[in-house]
Amino acid sequence: MNIILLGPPGAGKGTQAQILVDSRDMIQLSTGDMLREAKDSGTEMGNKVAEVMARGDLVTDDIVIGLIREKLQGDKKGGFIFDGFPRTLAQADALADLLAEQGETLDAVIEMRVDDDTLVKRIVGRAEEARAAGQPVRADDNEDSVRHRLMEYYKKTAPLIGYYHAKRQLESVDGLGTIDEVKAEIAAVLDR
Repeated sequence: MNIILLGPPGAGKGTQAQILVDSRDMIQLSTGDMLREAKDSGTEMGNKVAEVMARGDLVTDDIVIGLIREKLQGDKKGGFIFDGFPRTLAQADALADLLAEQGETLDAVIEMRVDDDTLVKRIVGRAEEARAAGQPVRADDNEDSVRHRLMEYYKKTAPLIGYYHAKRQLESVDGLGTIDEVKAEIAAVLDR
């Protein structure tokens, strides 16, 4: 089973992906993790990634698709969770082409719906609690920065919701429920 988790920053995609890794033996493909891993791998693709990152440039879609291709050719276990990819319509098309090329399918796209105001309060509140406890937090976990990240998400990634809806692959869950509530909603989608 191959799925995409969609949702704005702070919606809980990483948390739910880890639950799926643990409970269903799936493989989480987080683009950030893959880029860091590739950069340090010493492979041909890894050297390309390291060069691009050293220049401070953005990694191209072709490089990310190449990294995903490598992962899809390895152990498939219980399937793949695409976390943080695709982010644009062009990436969604490239992923569809890659999956078809590899003889794979996309079984579900799960949108973790959130209310912006509640999400901002959640992120900022957690950051304040962590600061009070002396734990490290993102420097930009303040209301203005979180709202800016949400706006960037809506401009670039939200069109994917319509894209996957038109393909009849989109399912929505309440991303603001408790971890267990969201887990149960995702399980219900995957077990249909």
